[in-house]
Amino acid sequence: MKRCFFILLLLLPSCLTFAQKVGLVLSGGGAKGIAHVGVLKALEENEIPIDYIVGTSMGGIIGGCYAGGMSPEQIEHMILSPEFLGWVNGSPEQGFNYFYYKNDVTPTFLKLTLDLDSTLNFQFNTSLAKDVSLNFALADRMAQASVISKNNFDSLFVPLRVIAADIFTQNEVVLSKGSLSDALRATQTVPFFYNPIRVDGKYLFDGGVYNNFPVDIAQRDFKPDVIIGVNVSTKIFDEYPYDNDDKLISRSLLFMLMDKSDPSMIGDSGIFIQPNLKGFTSFDFAKAKNLIDSGYTQTLRQIEELKSKIAKRNTCEAVAEKRNAFNNRSVPIEFDRLAFKGFNSSQRAYIRKLFKVHPGSAKPLFYSDIKKGYFKLVAEDYFSNVYPGILYDSTTKKFNFQLSRRPQQNFQVDFGGVIASRDISNIFLGLNYYHFGRTLKHYYTAFQTGSFYKSGIAEVRIDYPNQLYIEPFVEYNNWNYFENGDLLKDVSSTTTPTVLSRINRKFGVHIGMPIKEFFKCTVGIEGFNNTDRYVNGDIFISTDTLDLERIKGFKAGFTFSANTLNRKQYASSGKAYSLTGDYFNLSESYTPGNTSIHEGKMKFYHKWFRVRASAEQYFNAGWFHTGYVAEAVFSNQPFFRNYFGTIINTPAFLPLQDSRTLILENFRSFNYVAGGIRNIFTLRTRVDFRLEGYLFKPFDYIKEGSNQEAYISRDIKSLFFAGSAGFVYHAPIGPVSLSINYYDDDENQLGVLLHVGFLLYNRHSLE
Repeated sequence: MKRCFFILLLLLPSCLTFAQKVGLVLSGGGAKGIAHVGVLKALEENEIPIDYIVGTSMGGIIGGCYAGGMSPEQIEHMILSPEFLGWVNGSPEQGFNYFYYKNDVTPTFLKLTLDLDSTLNFQFNTSLAKDVSLNFALADRMAQASVISKNNFDSLFVPLRVIAADIFTQNEVVLSKGSLSDALRATQTVPFFYNPIRVDGKYLFDGGVYNNFPVDIAQRDFKPDVIIGVNVSTKIFDEYPYDNDDKLISRSLLFMLMDKSDPSMIGDSGIFIQPNLKGFTSFDFAKAKNLIDSGYTQTLRQIEELKSKIAKRNTCEAVAEKRNAFNNRSVPIEFDRLAFKGFNSSQRAYIRKLFKVHPGSAKPLFYSDIKKGYFKLVAEDYFSNVYPGILYDSTTKKFNFQLSRRPQQNFQVDFGGVIASRDISNIFLGLNYYHFGRTLKHYYTAFQTGSFYKSGIAEVRIDYPNQLYIEPFVEYNNWNYFENGDLLKDVSSTTTPTVLSRINRKFGVHIGMPIKEFFKCTVGIEGFNNTDRYVNGDIFISTDTLDLERIKGFKAGFTFSANTLNRKQYASSGKAYSLTGDYFNLSESYTPGNTSIHEGKMKFYHKWFRVRASAEQYFNAGWFHTGYVAEAVFSNQPFFRNYFGTIINTPAFLPLQDSRTLILENFRSFNYVAGGIRNIFTLRTRVDFRLEGYLFKPFDYIKEGSNQEAYISRDIKSLFFAGSAGFVYHAPIGPVSLSINYYDDDENQLGVLLHVGFLLYNRHSLE
């Protein structure tokens, strides 16, 4: 008996070691939470067991992916993929960028979204980031884990707890069951950045609001023998940071949202890991590789401490075998139907038609159809608040794709404009209102005003679910080239500014439809009534009477276009193509001023065809991007009454940011080819140096005759150069650019331009 008791005492430590349970706690910290991936890699490689996981915010995302059956290497591959940055930034995945729904570019740099109800009350929508790609990615990647675990987080590959926050009752919420993707999305809902989602009927926010280092939840729910606590949040100070408060105040929102992480919560039996993340911010998602390496390196530094406190080992082979067994219980992804929450019958009918789904149809729904339908839907900004869910129906043994309607943003105010060193500054205001029923109606009006340019537009776009839209519009544009001088220097007596005032009034209708996934075809007819006032020659005195040219008529045409450029100005990646064909029919009424050699009012009639093709594409080589621009125009356009009236109504090649603010006579022709190279050097995040050069070859070189008439010079040597060198900082309010621009043009040869904001204008009817 004594011998048995002695043997039992000898075996007891090994039994206790075998029973030892390890809990892993992962804190929040925004992008810095990516370091958790490196921690997981190091723990698995060194056979440190992970029996439970508790995570909040980014720690909840990484921990949830691991608990859902993804290996550290799979998580790393996902985070280092180009798609991951798109999820965070709200960009669609490659191949799902549906240009058909994109509106014309405007100088907007700030969008304020509101909900306007039937009693005309406004409610602000406070989210700053789009989450449409992130939502689908989580639903897609976590669907199988939810099925296998039957929505019980204790039955995942590793039992899991995810921390969220109920800001109405000011309490933390511990998620232990339900949709895994919903839990991970909820814990990542940083207030004012992402829109919240409902979980069990409650809107939930980032878990870091009330518990950013949930050691207490691990102790309460799992009672592990050892806790490994990984903290990536270093944002709260024991004392006021007097020397750095000016720099840190811009990050005050994150400081306010997340609790301080306390290492003492772990206890002497646990291990506290804090990767060296000095120099990283909570927004450095582009530095994911370095963040992963930081977590990996710090864990290896403490590996002996980990092994001394954790005697139990899980071999890599055993973990892989267990993970494979878990994932092998997955079921085929087959969709049975679309499900809706918060949509009325008319709205459901619209969405079903967009997905090409008919109620009661036995036609199967494939994953590719669901994904395409979803990204087609959310490509329209109005639907960015639609939340997707991939839910398993145990009765039919198939999945439902559920679309939930969160508080809708049916009213939007756009603010924009530009401040420049030339007198081309302006401000922009746009108003948008949406009405969604059997069709989606987008009512839009916008105003832009400054010394050089003024405009007003009103239009309504009516989208039909079979992917066709009708867009009637009216528009007014006014350019005053006499008022676009350089504010930084005096105009010398030998320099004559361009004396030209242009008014373009137009109205018409466009009809658009998609061509495959990436192209849009637009056909339309447009009436216009234009007024141009100008002088002939290079000399102007205040007593001169301007020539008056009125142009009335219409044009009809088509446009095939596609655009995946990453920015609306100063792009560095993506591509854009356009092919336009137009027929013009108009009358020209000309009243000469005192600088004209002609007398008496004259009237002429003109008809012509024009085809324009353009292409722009960029290639990425890390910190260096290169791209090309190419354009060609072919037409049988006739001359107008005189040279200047002809040249201002002639197609122009406008390669630089300020080209639309100048009348570049050598860069206009009825028929031409042009192209150039753009080289972009990324000096640091958001800062580029751009070096650009272009050549313009006119086949019809328009010159002025002795009687102020226009004529064609067949000089085959005519070739003109334009170039630019400058720095661009891509600020939240738009580009901040300082450049030196050169044109082969006598009046506008060399200039220095500084501008903040977007230099964007509407197009003239005859462009």
